[in-house]
Amino acid sequence: MTEPAATQPDGTVPAGFTYLGQFVDHDLTMDRNVDKLGGPIDVEDLLQGRSPALDLDSVYGRGPADAEDRRFFAADGVRLRTGASQGIPLPDDPVVNQDHPGFDLPRSSAGDTPAARRAAVVPDQRNDENLVVAQLHSAFIRFHNRVVDRLAASGTAPDDLYAAAHGVVVRHYQWLLRTDFLPRIVDPAIVEDVFTHGRRYFDVPPAGRRSADTPATMPIEFSVAAYRLGHSMVRGAYQWNRLFNSDGPNKIATLLQLFTFTGDSGNFTPNSTVEQLDDVNAAGLERLPSNWIVDFRRLFDFTEAGRSDLAPPDGQLNHAKRIDSLLVDPLALLPAGTFGGRGTTIAPAQRNLAFRNLTRADMVQLATGQQMAAFLGVPALTREAILTGAQGAVLDAMPEEQRERLARATPLWFYVLRETELNRGQLGEVGGRIVAETFHRALENSRTSISREPHWRPTLGPDENTFRMTDLLLFAFEGSPDLLNPLGDAVVATAV
Repeated sequence: MTEPAATQPDGTVPAGFTYLGQFVDHDLTMDRNVDKLGGPIDVEDLLQGRSPALDLDSVYGRGPADAEDRRFFAADGVRLRTGASQGIPLPDDPVVNQDHPGFDLPRSSAGDTPAARRAAVVPDQRNDENLVVAQLHSAFIRFHNRVVDRLAASGTAPDDLYAAAHGVVVRHYQWLLRTDFLPRIVDPAIVEDVFTHGRRYFDVPPAGRRSADTPATMPIEFSVAAYRLGHSMVRGAYQWNRLFNSDGPNKIATLLQLFTFTGDSGNFTPNSTVEQLDDVNAAGLERLPSNWIVDFRRLFDFTEAGRSDLAPPDGQLNHAKRIDSLLVDPLALLPAGTFGGRGTTIAPAQRNLAFRNLTRADMVQLATGQQMAAFLGVPALTREAILTGAQGAVLDAMPEEQRERLARATPLWFYVLRETELNRGQLGEVGGRIVAETFHRALENSRTSISREPHWRPTLGPDENTFRMTDLLLFAFEGSPDLLNPLGDAVVATAV
């Protein structure tokens, strides 16, 4: 699955949605057993550290009234804290030479070690695992603060500002997931069926009872297999900003570099190897350097929102890799910080993301793809489909006995990816049903939920039925090219 010579085609989904999916995963799930790779886990003993709800607790924590989580908020107890990038001495580039407030996660800046000072002050440290998801988290902070400003200007009482802003943000977030995110990765017919007719398989309430009457759960078929679809969408390199692109002075940004400039996986030390990133206390920068601020025009397609002025330079809109049974080669050698392995001895295989995913499924004795197809009442993929696929992982080098065993009892994660590559890059009858029904239940379980407010409509998009990720970014960054792409497209000359 991580064969270096394999050529994985691009898909049609803008690459930012890969990391929006990861951001959502951190809102939904947190497995406290990440340090136990390989040993058996009783599903009843799985420790779920995140509410299975789409409520943005990865951004808000327990809110400003909580004594511990108050630290995520500004002095007014309403707005969220922001961070500033760190200017670096790049000759003749005044934009990069200065700090940029609001373009990094808030960081501790206190402590006896560089690691402590680099630590992001956010409820979920995993949102500082790679630079894309970290910049998305910063955008959500900005979105919340802009909503607060609008509500304050419209006369909302100071004591009501936080609760009102939280409600506005969460509802718009849920709307974009339902209408913009899910239909891009899941067959839209499955999404429409689930959200119109309800769930048929997962956490269906007994007759005469409401789902709200029973505690929500998180199916391991989702968290350990189906929702790991995003790993296949990751690119090996990204058109990032004016400085880091295929035509720029520093070449295109590699995936390893996007791990480097974070506190959870990296150490802000340029040109580090994977092994060097394991040194969490490497001396050097302790905030995001200004030359690594993202150009969001390269991650999301703003022309979909009618903003042709926000199109990136030709050929520099990143598309996610097609969802299939391949992963880009850098995912075969992960930094230890991506899986909580810093400070330990790591076997090379345990740095391979495909190995880790398949091992975790075995640890919880997860159902096979064929078992899930039978449970859902849909035809299972044929032997030929499993073994051959459609320009995905090539299994010819596997011993015949292993190939036959794989065809009979296919690990669910691999099955979902194979099914997706055979379905034009969108999750199909098994993977799509698991993901759509889990999202439906998570949305229903949120304290603030558009599923319980059928007449609610977004107010921050172009019309009452539309609110996309591009609309969230346009509102958060005031529709300004200078904020969505603060480094610009050319060096600005200094005044003489």
